[in-house]
Amino acid sequence: MGRTNHICLMATYNDWMNAKVYEAARSLTDEELSVDRKAFFGSILGTLNHLVAGDTIWLKRFAKHPANHLALEPIRQLSAPQSLDQLLLSNIRELSAHRVWLDQVIVEWSRSITESDLDYTLNYTSMKGAPADKSFYGLVMHFFNHQTHHRGQVTTLLSQGGVDVGDTDLVVLIPSESRA
Repeated sequence: MGRTNHICLMATYNDWMNAKVYEAARSLTDEELSVDRKAFFGSILGTLNHLVAGDTIWLKRFAKHPANHLALEPIRQLSAPQSLDQLLLSNIRELSAHRVWLDQVIVEWSRSITESDLDYTLNYTSMKGAPADKSFYGLVMHFFNHQTHHRGQVTTLLSQGGVDVGDTDLVVLIPSESRA
C-alpha cells in the first residue's frame, strides 16, 4: 500500500471511528458527557472538543501547503482555536454535526494528496510559538495517530460509563489482498 492510499485508509478509519464514538456518546446525557473523569481533557465532551480543536489547528497548517488543496478551503475560513482545551461546542449534538462535516473535509482532502505533496517540508509555528520545519508526510501521520490516541481515551471513558463502542480495530477496514 502506497503512502497516499494509506492516508486515504486512515481518513476513512477516522470517519468510521468518529461516527461510532459519537453514536455511543449520544447515548449519555449532557451532564454525563461533561463529568470530569480525570482524563487529559477532563470529560468525554472535553476530549472530543480537543480532537476537533487539534484537527482544526493541523488542517489550517496543512492548508498552507503549496499544493493549495481545494478541499481545505472551508478550513481556511475557520477561526483558529486559541488553545488545545478550548470548548468549541458545548453539547454533543452541535459537536457531532461539526465532526461529521470535518470528517468529510478530511476524507475529501486525503483523496487529493499526491505522492509529491508528501515530500514537502512544512513550516509552521507550534501553539507555544516555536517555529518548526517537519516532513509533511510525518505530520499527516501524526495527525491521524493523534486522533487514534485520544479516541482510545474516549472509548475507555465511555466504557467506564457503561457504553460499548464495539469493534475499533483498523483491520476491519483493511481490504483483503487477492491471491493470484
